[in-house]
Amino acid sequence: MALELRNECERCESPLSNFSLAYICVHECTFCEPCTEEMKNICPNCGGELVRRPRKQTLTSQ
Repeated sequence: MALELRNECERCESPLSNFSLAYICVHECTFCEPCTEEMKNICPNCGGELVRRPRKQTLTSQ
């Protein structure tokens, strides 16, 4: 099951691409880095820890 890569911060609504630095909780609530820092890495929705969201990698030919 793949993560849902949401395209905006749930707090400030700033745009987030699949390659942006973003943070998620276990429920995939998604926040930008500045908002995450302001919230001290705690999700305001569930109280869970916010961790760096994995970024999509582009495939390169070898």
